[in-house]
Amino acid sequence: MYKSIDDINERIRDGSVRVVTAEEMPDIVDELGVSGALREVDVVTTGTFGAMCSSGAFLNFGHSEIPIRMEKMWLNGVEAYGGIASVDCYIGATQESTTKGIEYGGAHVIEDLIAGKAVELQARGKGTDCYPRQSITNEFTLADLNQAVMLNPRNSYQCYNAATNMGGRPIKTYMGYLLPGHRNITYSGAGALSPLPNDPTFSVIGSGTPIFLGGANGTVVGEGTQHSPGAGFGTLMTTGDMKEMSPEYIRAASMTGYGVTMYVGVGIPIPLLNEEIVKHTAVRDEDIVTSIVDYGTPMRDRPVVRKVTYKELKSGSVEIDGEEIKTSPLSSYKKAREVANELKARVENGSFLMACATREINAVKKNRPMSEHGVVRRVSEMMTSTFVTITGEKNVKEAATLLLKGNTNHLPVIAAENRLIGIVTTYDISKAFARDEEDKCVSDIMTRNVITALPDEPVDLAARRLQQHNIGALVVVDPAKKVLGMLNSYALGDLVGERWHQ
Repeated sequence: MYKSIDDINERIRDGSVRVVTAEEMPDIVDELGVSGALREVDVVTTGTFGAMCSSGAFLNFGHSEIPIRMEKMWLNGVEAYGGIASVDCYIGATQESTTKGIEYGGAHVIEDLIAGKAVELQARGKGTDCYPRQSITNEFTLADLNQAVMLNPRNSYQCYNAATNMGGRPIKTYMGYLLPGHRNITYSGAGALSPLPNDPTFSVIGSGTPIFLGGANGTVVGEGTQHSPGAGFGTLMTTGDMKEMSPEYIRAASMTGYGVTMYVGVGIPIPLLNEEIVKHTAVRDEDIVTSIVDYGTPMRDRPVVRKVTYKELKSGSVEIDGEEIKTSPLSSYKKAREVANELKARVENGSFLMACATREINAVKKNRPMSEHGVVRRVSEMMTSTFVTITGEKNVKEAATLLLKGNTNHLPVIAAENRLIGIVTTYDISKAFARDEEDKCVSDIMTRNVITALPDEPVDLAARRLQQHNIGALVVVDPAKKVLGMLNSYALGDLVGERWHQ
C-alpha cells in the first residue's frame, strides 16, 4: 500500500486525517503491524525543545528620514552583523552583550522581540553621499520591522553525545555543569519523539518540508551545518517568520561559565507514504544509541566512556564502572510533547498541510573536522624529560634536598612504576619547616589533586590550565598516570616570545 502527499492533504482538508504523535506510534505498530498502521495513520508528528546555539534572525528596519548605511549596530547592547545591506542585520543567538556579558545576548533580544518588548537600536556608519547620516539611536518592536526572519543554520540534531567529566575538577560547558570523577551525566534531545530519528534516511524531510518552528509554521531550508547523518548526527537548517512565533517556544538561556544559547521548539510532521516510513516512525528510546563522552578531555575527539540508549539516559541513572551515575536532561521533554501535540492539532484542524521536499538531503555524508595547516605545538615538544621525583614515605628534609639539587620548585610524588600520586613545591616545604614539621612524611604534606597535562595535548590548552589554577608547572603524565616530564611556565614564555618574534 502506498499513499501520496495529495491523498493525505485531501484528508486534512476534509477532516478525515488520522494524526498521532511519535510517542504514540510504536504501540500502534505493535498492535496493528506495519501495513495495518499505514492504513490507520496518515501523519506522525514529532517534537523537540532544547538549546540550539546555531540560531539567529535577519531583521530589516527600513530607511530613516535621513538615510544611514548601518555598518556597525547593537540591539540592546548586543552586536549584530551589518555587512549585508544598509538597513539589514543578522543577530546571532550566542552573541553576548557588550555590557552584561553572558547574562544577556542575541537570544534574549530575539525572545524580547517575540514577546512584544521594545528593543533599542544603536548604529553607526561612515556616511556617504547617498547615506549621509553617521549614527542613529532608535527604539523599535517586532511590529515595526518590515521583516524578521529566523534563519537557524543548525537545528534539531538527530542524536547528541551525552556528557560526563572524568577529570579532577568541575567544568562549565555547553552541556552544563559537570562534576569531577564522572559524578553526573547530562544529555540533550527528546529521543524517539525528536524529528530526525523518525526519518533517519531523509525520505520525506528535505528542502521545503513544512515544520513547526518556535510556534510558527516554518520550513526546512536544507541540511544544517555540521550535518553528519552517516555518523548518526544529522542536522537541519530551518527558517520561519518571527512575527508568527511565540515566547512559549523560543526561550533565551545562559549557560554558567559558557555563554548564551537559545531554546527552540521544532516539530516536523512525517507523512506516512509507505511501509518503510512507518517502520522508522516505530522507533523507541531503546533503539537510539549515543555515546557518553568525557568532556574533561579538552580535545575534539573526546574519549568515549560507554555507549548508552536514550531509554537509559531518561531512566535517571546510568551505570559506569559498577556505579550508578545520575543523569539529567538539558532539553525539556514536556515542551517537546507540547510541540508534537500542537503540531498534531494544526494538522487535524486543517491549518497545516504536507508538502513534498523540493530537494533531497544527503542521508549518508559525514562531517569533516577542520583542516589545520598551521603548526600546532604539543606538550611533548615543550616539556622537559629531565625531572626529579620523590616517594611518599620520604621526609620533608629529603624533599628539600632534592628540590635544591634539582634546581626546581616542583617535585612529583610517585608510587610504584613511576605513577603520580601527588606533588610538593618549595612553598609546601617552606610551610613545613616553619611549623617544625621537617621530619614528616612527604605524603602528609603533598597535594593529592595534581593538575596534569597529556603529552599530545596542544600547548595552548596546557597554558590555559596553568593560568586557571595560578600554578607554575604541570606534571606531564600518560593515561595510566605514569610521569613523563614537566611543563614549566618559563617554557611557555619562550614559546610566546618565539611567536611574537615570528
